[in-house]
Amino acid sequence: MESGRTTSNPQLRRGLCYSNVERKPSVIVIGGGMAGIAAARALHDASFQVVLLESRDRIGGRVHTDYSFGFPVDLGASWLHGVSKENPLAPLIGRLGLPLYRTSGDNSVLYDHDLESYALFDMDGNQVPQELVTKTDKIREELSSDMSILNAFSIVFERRPELRLEGLAHKVLQWYLCRMEGWFAADAETISLKCWDQAINPAPATLSSSSIVQANALLVSDSLALDEELLPGGHGLMVRGYIPVINTLAKGLDIRLGHRVTKIVRRYNGVKVTVEDGRTFVADAAIVAVPLGVLKAKSIKFEPKLPEWKETAISELGVGIENKIVLHFEKVFWPNVEFLGVVAETSYGCSYFLNLHKATGHSVLVYMPAGQLAKDIEKMSDEAAANFAYLQLKRILPNASAPIQYLVSRWGTDINSLGSYSYDTVGKPHDLYERLRIPVDNLFFAGEATSSNYPGSVHGAFSTGMMAAEDCRMRVLERYGELDLFQPVMGEEASVSVPLLISRM
Repeated sequence: MESGRTTSNPQLRRGLCYSNVERKPSVIVIGGGMAGIAAARALHDASFQVVLLESRDRIGGRVHTDYSFGFPVDLGASWLHGVSKENPLAPLIGRLGLPLYRTSGDNSVLYDHDLESYALFDMDGNQVPQELVTKTDKIREELSSDMSILNAFSIVFERRPELRLEGLAHKVLQWYLCRMEGWFAADAETISLKCWDQAINPAPATLSSSSIVQANALLVSDSLALDEELLPGGHGLMVRGYIPVINTLAKGLDIRLGHRVTKIVRRYNGVKVTVEDGRTFVADAAIVAVPLGVLKAKSIKFEPKLPEWKETAISELGVGIENKIVLHFEKVFWPNVEFLGVVAETSYGCSYFLNLHKATGHSVLVYMPAGQLAKDIEKMSDEAAANFAYLQLKRILPNASAPIQYLVSRWGTDINSLGSYSYDTVGKPHDLYERLRIPVDNLFFAGEATSSNYPGSVHGAFSTGMMAAEDCRMRVLERYGELDLFQPVMGEEASVSVPLLISRM
């Protein structure tokens, strides 16, 4: 598929006859994250000639399992959200025998850990009383127009002054906003009220103090439906890391590392892809599975340019930042809980640490800043960032010992990602995810930011990779005149085809 190379393989494979064709149908997959690897795997198994171009010196994309401590630690994605057979990744993880540590039996967006597994502290190291975290109440009120979560809270407190929070209760509310910002990798002032969390609406409000729950519930009404689907089964941490899944899917594929794509030219009879050193690759079609941040940066030039509706989707979808500062200690000195939280006057001042010892047996805490805090920390050196996290820990545990090793992720400034994952911005339609997914001629798109049901998730990336592969397979074989309508489509979860209704973009 590199320019100047030709192949021929007139064989009958899986019911697809190529006897009248000089070469196998060919596809270039751009991006070696979960979506790109899944797409390449599916097309390779369907007897397509596939080459995958990856800009990094490793595969996995925003799945990055590090072994420098002598054991696996995920610097990127680390949870399976929805530990159930409905999750398209669950069968593969099960077949590989990879253990999951269930951090929550509830499929809530915001609370990916059961609340009894939290230990909250104020800045003076005093633990927040458990009763302040478990009292319940519910009030509903409709807010019909979209706005930011932060603005919605302001409106609630203006309408109901008696719900305004002071002292420790206010700080606990800020911590919950901090957790929400971590889920969306964005600041509360940019997160869409309409699209943030349907799951909290019908769920029992075992969330915070009475006033906090009232304030939360006021922001949510039955009329505010979330388009994002939350799979059942709760949340499971990948104990051995995510990379075994990537490596299994990638086995036997033609993967070219260090191949940064700079230009994609689409023509009626194929695509031509140029990489940074000037080399070109040609194929019948291409699947673009690069992160949304890379598309926003326009580091790949499209000829002809993408349609306006596609560029609008790229522009208006949000991409946030959540990082990990991994601290490895000689021994455990913290409470036996899954999360250590620090409450403060603002969500920016709050923080939380994931306790990997509870799940893996290793004496590791992971500090997880998001939004503006993550951006500010990315301006620091690795040493300064690790020290910042350690000082946060010392505030709540004064006797904390210094870490013996540390790791720091930088998803926002990494040229290969330019962000962690996508989210809905205020006032923009949720169907932007679907618009980003829709093919343009023989260009197909995949990745978590093209998943309208599961954005920001590994299984969302996987499922869109499978969808893009099937759409690509159908389109290319249609052109070859070799489409067998009686062959089963790829992927166990592929739905029955219906005529495509093209709407006005």
